Amino acid sequence: MSLEEFLAWEERQEFDGFEPVATTGGTSDHSAIERNLIFSLTGRLRGKPCQPYTSNLKIFVAGSIRCPDAFVVCSPIPRGTLVVTEPVVVFEVLSPSTASTDIGVKNEEYRDTPSVKRYVMLAQDRQLATVFTRVGDDWVGHIVSGDAILGMPEIGIDVPLAGLYERVSFDQTAEPDVQATVRL
Repeated sequence: MSLEEFLAWEERQEFDGFEPVATTGGTSDHSAIERNLIFSLTGRLRGKPCQPYTSNLKIFVAGSIRCPDAFVVCSPIPRGTLVVTEPVVVFEVLSPSTASTDIGVKNEEYRDTPSVKRYVMLAQDRQLATVFTRVGDDWVGHIVSGDAILGMPEIGIDVPLAGLYERVSFDQTAEPDVQATVRL
């Protein structure tokens, strides 16, 4: 592997405190939810000190390097920064291949990182979010679904859950079209 190939590979990895963990692409639904999330956050945070970022930028949490689908930082980030150390709100879109890590290991890492005040896990198969919030010394979870509003006082905004699922179909009978994913 050349240096250039290694650096390209490394940009798509996480580090769980012990070894590199490969991160991969997702489904069209995952991508649509992520797009809607960034769009919603960007519009609502315009003109405020907090700013949203995507998985292209890494975060350092509890000894691990993670690439959440989105996160919000409220402190200035110097130009050229590769890893952020003070995320405030973290978002993951759950995928079958990573859900157990997102729900368990990453949840604990985010809980153990004082700057993280809220962790939002968005389901792909229905309009539902599992939200963990720092309340004093507790890490409290609750479920938000349907037409609920995701209140995020830590960053001074509210986001309608329905907007994060715009143009996402929940048809359970359809099987993924493998050939459709290969179209160029």
